[in-house]
Amino acid sequence: MKQLFLLALLFVGFQSKAQLFMTTNGEVSFFSKTPMEDIDAVNKSVSSIINTATNEVAVQMRVTNFVFPNKLMQEHFNENYLESEKFPSATFKGKIKESVNLTVAGTYPITASGSATIHGVTRPIELKGTIVSTGSTLALTCQFEVKLVDYKVDIPKIVFAKIAEVIKISSKMNYTKK
Repeated sequence: MKQLFLLALLFVGFQSKAQLFMTTNGEVSFFSKTPMEDIDAVNKSVSSIINTATNEVAVQMRVTNFVFPNKLMQEHFNENYLESEKFPSATFKGKIKESVNLTVAGTYPITASGSATIHGVTRPIELKGTIVSTGSTLALTCQFEVKLVDYKVDIPKIVFAKIAEVIKISSKMNYTKK
């Protein structure tokens, strides 16, 4: 709940008629493919808010909540690459560019433009996805890529061939109206 409160604070100036859709159990996964090794992990504790009055979107996750099939990979990810103690969260804050009424049932291809903060580095980013609305719930799916160098994630030369320079990210969020 604390994460959801912090997300709500990202939306300073919400209108009283705002339609908020929220989730605290969204899913973000990533995949790194190289000739030597594939690495994947999933975080099923992602918090997010969509304000349908302004089409603003905010996402926040704890980096340590990514689960790997191999515990040693998880340890290296948190200690050596993402430095989770120093940079515990990753966030996205942006706005859906299309003029869509998400309170009306339908399937909407969307583009969200905003900024992502990963590893303490904030950069502009544009995400493409799809939102399916029932009017009272939203289901968002999205895929995008992240270049590790853009977020100053250093990969030691000794393991460089095992970790892709560009990571594929997928997200699935199921929101309910609040």
